[in-house]
Amino acid sequence: MHQDVLDLARLQFALTAGGHFLFVALTLGLATVVAVLQTKATFGGTPLDARMVRFWGQLYVINYAVGIVTGLVMEFQFGMAWSGLTHEAGNILGASLAVETIVAFFVESTFFGLWIFGWHRLDRWAHLAAIWVVVLTAYLSAYWILVSNGFLNHPVGYASEGGELVLDDPVAVLTNPSALLAFGHVLAGSLLTAGFFMAGVSAYHLFRRSPEWEFFGRSLRIGVFLSAPALMVTAVFGGLQFASLATFQPMKSAVFGARTADVARLQAELSARFGPGDYVPSEAWTRGGGLLMLISFALMMYLCFAGVVLACFRKTVFRFRLWHVVLMAAVPLPGLAMIGGWVFRESGRQPWVVYGLLRTKDAVSDLSPGTMRLSLTVFTTLFVLLAVLNAWLLTRHARRGPVEGIGLGQKEGPASGAPDPADALPAPRY
Repeated sequence: MHQDVLDLARLQFALTAGGHFLFVALTLGLATVVAVLQTKATFGGTPLDARMVRFWGQLYVINYAVGIVTGLVMEFQFGMAWSGLTHEAGNILGASLAVETIVAFFVESTFFGLWIFGWHRLDRWAHLAAIWVVVLTAYLSAYWILVSNGFLNHPVGYASEGGELVLDDPVAVLTNPSALLAFGHVLAGSLLTAGFFMAGVSAYHLFRRSPEWEFFGRSLRIGVFLSAPALMVTAVFGGLQFASLATFQPMKSAVFGARTADVARLQAELSARFGPGDYVPSEAWTRGGGLLMLISFALMMYLCFAGVVLACFRKTVFRFRLWHVVLMAAVPLPGLAMIGGWVFRESGRQPWVVYGLLRTKDAVSDLSPGTMRLSLTVFTTLFVLLAVLNAWLLTRHARRGPVEGIGLGQKEGPASGAPDPADALPAPRY
């Protein structure tokens, strides 16, 4: 394997997977918030509650739509650059990815469409059920992806037949501690991302003295009061994952803790077990990713605790402009923490792509350096364009605010108020 191909393939996967995950985190978090808001609005809420569902739901729809495209791009590069992984472990990874695609993703997309186009067409209870199906299937989708990722980090429930890994114990794979702990960590982190996003957007409008002060004052409080518990749950699951490293991936734990003696001992043990080679992951990437995650967490912790106190005072919510600026600047913090965490999780298991079973260099496709450079250029350019498009659309809609007559859930029909001629047509039969 040409070293340039390996390095470029790893860089390509890091960029595409990391970029896609930022979309996923905000989508999961906003979907949950919108579903809860719609539940309140359906059970006798005020008109303000319904307006909040439409405004934050529109931002959720934008992020979801662009995120779908980034996921498809990531799947293409995954199949092109990592054929060795699919050949050796495809019998296990393929099952979870297929279930994610067929059961979770297709069902989620179907009900997502029903929710978008069902405003004023579906019964309010059916419409509420549609958004909760979207949320639950989104959670299922994340779970099945993490089942695959959990196997890469801590392979369980497998057997080896003819040099290939086959599924031996499905229950062990589905209850893999590496997957379950990461699942809880990701879901809580997604709520944290949504909380900071809501608080930041609301702070922008309050800073500009928006006439929608009641709307964004309530939204800011929701974002702040959501972020604090979400941060604590994220920290708990993160701490449990740190505690399990000594058992699942002792080399990663030793490198992050800068325990030189343990690193040397583990290198000797792995060399004796698997043959000569360098089994020490990059200290810069492993420690750097972990430290970025922890520093971002510390900053968010101070902001959350201070925010909960400040949000209890009505005048502070509407008039403390310095706090508004801080909330706007803090919107990227959950994303930085998540990227740092994924760098730590994935780089720390190197040189393995399936820990202890398949080396990364053996999983890369047999491509020329030129082909790999072209692929990296195309995928990176596409991801940058999608990220810029998503940021522009989100910013444009967020700055506009909850404008009546524009966006999600607005009533359709003749502007004059005259009855729609289509209403006199007989109902279609199928």
